[in-house]
Amino acid sequence: MKHLSFSVVLLILSATTAQAACYADYKAKRDDPLRLHYGVIEVRGDCSVASAKAQLGDRLRDGWQLLNVVGTFDEAGLDERKDSAGEFFLRY
Repeated sequence: MKHLSFSVVLLILSATTAQAACYADYKAKRDDPLRLHYGVIEVRGDCSVASAKAQLGDRLRDGWQLLNVVGTFDEAGLDERKDSAGEFFLRY
């Protein structure tokens, strides 16, 4: 056990490395009366538009319906979207 191969060590380290944060921006609506909002969510797991859509379908509340996911991004894109998302910044 003293001599673990380099590839085994890399495998162990990669298994314990945290996944990079992922976020998505989206647009949603609520009817009667019609209201629209732009928001930002943290995406868990796969950092893809499809994953964000699935998660938003489960997370949106208060009569909000998902219109579309604009895209996904990492932490570097959070600050530039915070003001635009307003009360819907990381709300859901």
